[in-house]
Amino acid sequence: MPIPTAAAIAARRATFRELHASGCFLLPNAWDAGSARYLESQGFAAVASTSSGYAWTQATEDSALSLDETLAHLRSLVAATSLPVNADFVDGFGSTPGEVHSAVTRCLDTGVAGISIEDAYSSPSDAAAHTEPLRSIEEAAQRVAAARAAIDAAGADVLLVGRAENFIVGRPDIDDAIARLRAYSAAGADCLYAPGISNPEHIRAVVAAVAPKPVNLLIGGASALSLKDVEALGVRRVSVGGALARVAWGATMRAAQLLKEGNFAALAEAASGNELNKIMRG
Repeated sequence: MPIPTAAAIAARRATFRELHASGCFLLPNAWDAGSARYLESQGFAAVASTSSGYAWTQATEDSALSLDETLAHLRSLVAATSLPVNADFVDGFGSTPGEVHSAVTRCLDTGVAGISIEDAYSSPSDAAAHTEPLRSIEEAAQRVAAARAAIDAAGADVLLVGRAENFIVGRPDIDDAIARLRAYSAAGADCLYAPGISNPEHIRAVVAAVAPKPVNLLIGGASALSLKDVEALGVRRVSVGGALARVAWGATMRAAQLLKEGNFAALAEAASGNELNKIMRG
C-alpha cells in the first residue's frame, strides 16, 4: 500500500476538522485495512480505528496491544484509504503525561487526522492495579494537555478528542462525566466524547456543557435514535466503536456453529469474492 504524501495528509486533516464545523456525520470504525477501504467505497467521509476490533484480529483482548503494534495498525489504515482516520489511542500509552506526550508525538507520524484519549486505565494490567477504573479528573486533564502540547509542538492540524469513560466502566454518573469533559475541553480537547450515554437528556446536557465544541456520540448497537434525531440533539459525529467488528464476528460465529453441525446454509450469506477483489484493487 502506498504511503500518503505530506500534502495528502495535510488535506485529510483539514477535511476532518471541517467535518466537525457543522451538521452531523457518521464515523464508522474500521478494524483492519480491508474494512477501512470498504467503508471508503461506501461513501463515508472519514473512518476511525477501534482498539477492540483490531485486538480481536490479533487474538488478544481490547487494549492489550503495545504502542508499536497500535502505530503499525494505524499506518496500515492511513495507507489503505484516502479518508481521514481518527485514532482510537486508548489512554495515551503512558503512565505519566510525559509518556503520553511522547506516544502522541509518535502517533502523529502515522498520518492520522484525529486522536482520542480516554480517562480510564486502558490496559488490563493497569486496570487490575487500581481499585477505581477512572483516573482522577486532574490527572486525566493533565494527560489531555500533554497530548495537546504534542500536537501543537509538531504543528500538526490533528483533532484531539477527550473521552470520559464513566458509562463504559460502570460509573454512570452524568454530572461527573460532564465535569470531566469540561476539564478536558479546558485542557485543549477539540471534540468531547462520553461513550455509553444514550438518554436524550444526557446527550443534550453533554452538548450544552461543552458548546460550542463538537460532541461525538457512540451508538454501538441497535438504537431507536436515527442520525437525524442525533443531529437534532446537537451531536456533530456518531461512531460505532467495535460494533462493525462484532457484526462480522457474530456472522462468523453463527456460520461456524452451523458448520460444526454439518450445515453449510450460512455460507449463502457470504460476500462475493469478485466484488471484494474489485473494492480492494481501489
